[in-house]
Amino acid sequence: MFAMRLYRHLRVGLLLAASLFLASQPAWATKRVALVVGNSSYQNAPLLPNPANDAAAIAATLKGAGFDVVDSRLNLAATDMRRALREFADQARNADIALVYYAGHGIEIDGTNYLIPTDARLERDTDIYDEAFSLDRVLLAIEPARQLRVVIVDACRNNPFADSMKRTVASRSISRGLARVEPAVSNTLIAFAAKAGLTALDGNSKNSPYATALVKYIAKPGLDLRRAFGFVRDDVLQATGNRQEPYVYGSLGGEDVALVPAAKAEEPIQAANPQSEIRRDYELALQLRNKPALNAFLTQHPDGYYSNLAKLQLNQLEAEDARVAATAKAQQAEQQQARLMSQGAQRAEQEKAAADLKAAEEARIAAERTKQAAQEQATEAERKRTASESTIVAALSGNKPAAESTVADNPTAAAPGEDSKTPKLAALSDEPRQTDIARADIAKSVQGELSRVGCFAGPVDGQWNAASQRSLALFNRHAGTRLDVKLASLDALDAIKLRPSRVCPLICDRGYRPDGDQCSKITCAEGSFLNDDNECEKQRGKKPVAKSNTDDRPSRADRSARQSRQPTADVPPRQASPKPQADGAKRSASGAGGQIYCNDLLCRPVKRGCHLEYRGGGGPYANPNAEVCN
Repeated sequence: MFAMRLYRHLRVGLLLAASLFLASQPAWATKRVALVVGNSSYQNAPLLPNPANDAAAIAATLKGAGFDVVDSRLNLAATDMRRALREFADQARNADIALVYYAGHGIEIDGTNYLIPTDARLERDTDIYDEAFSLDRVLLAIEPARQLRVVIVDACRNNPFADSMKRTVASRSISRGLARVEPAVSNTLIAFAAKAGLTALDGNSKNSPYATALVKYIAKPGLDLRRAFGFVRDDVLQATGNRQEPYVYGSLGGEDVALVPAAKAEEPIQAANPQSEIRRDYELALQLRNKPALNAFLTQHPDGYYSNLAKLQLNQLEAEDARVAATAKAQQAEQQQARLMSQGAQRAEQEKAAADLKAAEEARIAAERTKQAAQEQATEAERKRTASESTIVAALSGNKPAAESTVADNPTAAAPGEDSKTPKLAALSDEPRQTDIARADIAKSVQGELSRVGCFAGPVDGQWNAASQRSLALFNRHAGTRLDVKLASLDALDAIKLRPSRVCPLICDRGYRPDGDQCSKITCAEGSFLNDDNECEKQRGKKPVAKSNTDDRPSRADRSARQSRQPTADVPPRQASPKPQADGAKRSASGAGGQIYCNDLLCRPVKRGCHLEYRGGGGPYANPNAEVCN
C-alpha cells in the first residue's frame, strides 16, 4: 500500500516537472539545420577562387543566426559529397527547416541539373550520371524536414567541362547555365544565382555578388524569405549592371516564413538597433583578439565604422606576426654567422653571413616600427570610440553613470579627440550644457544623413526646426519607416545610415529635369517649346480659315474674272467649245455633262438635253456661248 502511494506521488511529480520544462522552452524552438558546400579546387578544371570564400561566409552567417547544425564542407570529391548528403539527410529527418547551400561548378544536361564534385573528369556526356550529383538527389536529402526546405545553388558559372565534353548522342543538349526546375514537394524553394540558361559572375572581390547579397539579407530576423531573395535580386542586378538576375523557383503559403524568427513583441522595450548588434559583434571579436574572429566579423559587416576599427585591430595582429617572423629570421642569421666563424669558414662566406645578418636586422627593426605604428593606431581608435560613447551616454542618460546605461550606437557623433575621462567630468559639472551639445551633434548628424539621401536641402547646423522635421517625415514616407520626427534620435540616424543611396526623389524647378543627383536644363529642339508639363512639345502651324460668301449673287469682280477666262473671238471655236458627247442618251442622262451656263445675272447648269456652243459676240458682258437644245 505504501509502495503504491509512493509510486502515485512520484508519477505526479514527474508530470509536473515535465510540464514546467516544456513551459520554459521558447515558443519558436524550431530546429534548423544547414549543409554548406564550397568546391573551389577542381582537379581537372581551373581553380574557382570564390566558392570556398562564399561557403565560409554563408556558414558564418547561419551560425550567427542560431542554426542548430551548420555542416560546412569544402572541396568535396564524389565519395565525400555522397557521404555528406547521406549524413545531412539524417539531420533533416528531425528538423523543421533544412537548408543546403552549394557553390561551385554545375551543369545542365537534357533539362536536369547536376552539381559537380572536385574529382570529376566528365570526358563524355554520359559520365555525368556516374561522376556528378543531380539536384533531385539534394532535394531528396532535405525532403523529410517538417516545415521548410531551401536549396541555394550558386553554381551557374561558365562551366569548362561543357566545352571539352564529348557528345555520345548528337541530340543531347548541354547548357552552360542551369535549367528551370519546379520542386514537387510543397514549401520548398530553390534559388539560383542566375536565371535559367544564363551564367553567374564571380565578381572582383573576395565573394561573388550573389553570396555578398545573401549574407546581407538571408539571416535578418523576421524577414520573410521571399522578400529576402527579392532584396538579393535587386542588389545583384545593381552590382552587375543588370547582367545577372537571380531567380527563385517554388512557392510558399500566405504566412511570412523567415529563417531567423523575429523577437517577441513584448520582450524588447526598445526597437532593435542594427548599430547595437554590430557593436556587440565587434566587441566580441575584440575580446577573442585573433585573426579568425576579426575576419569573421568583417565578412558579416564589411563596411561601416566598426568594420574600420576591426581592420585596424587586424592590421595590428598582422604586424605582430610579421615582427615575430622577422625576429626569428634575424636570430637564424646571427646563429649562422656565429657557426661560420667558429668553423673558420672562408672570408667570402663570413662576409655574406654578415650581410644577411645586417639585412635581417634591418627588416626586424622595420617590422618593429610597423607593429608599433599599427598598435598606436588601434589603441587611439579604441580610445576615441570609448570617449565618444561615454560622451553621448553621459549626456542622454540624465547624469547616470555610463556603466549603468546602454552604450550609445553613434560613435562618430561626438568629438573623438577628447580624453576618455574628460567627457564624464564635463557631464558631471555642466550637465545641461553637455546635453545640449550632444543633442545638437546628433541633430547635425541626422541632417547630414538626410541631405545625403536627398530628403534635406537646408543648412546642416544642428537646429532641429520645422524644416528638419518635414525632411524626416519625407524620409518616413519614401523609406517606409515610422521614426519620431519631433526629435533627432540615434535610432533615426542609424535607420538613415542603412540607406546606401538616394531615398527621396529629386525635385527640380521648371525648365529642369532630374539627372541622377543633379537637375539638368531642358533644351527643346528647333520647332518645339516647353509646355506646362515641363516637356518639349512640337509647335503646330496655323490652319487656314475658310470664308463663306453669304451672297449667292456673284459680284461684279467675280463675273469679270469668270468672263476673262472665257475664250475671245480670236480663239478658234473648237478650243472653246466642250467636246460633244458621242452618246446622246448618256449626255441627256448626265445633264449635259455638267456644263454651266452664265449670263450677266447668274450662273446655272445647262438644261437636260441641251449643250453649249460657241457663237462669239461682242461687249464686255456678252456671253460668247449659246445654250442649244435638240
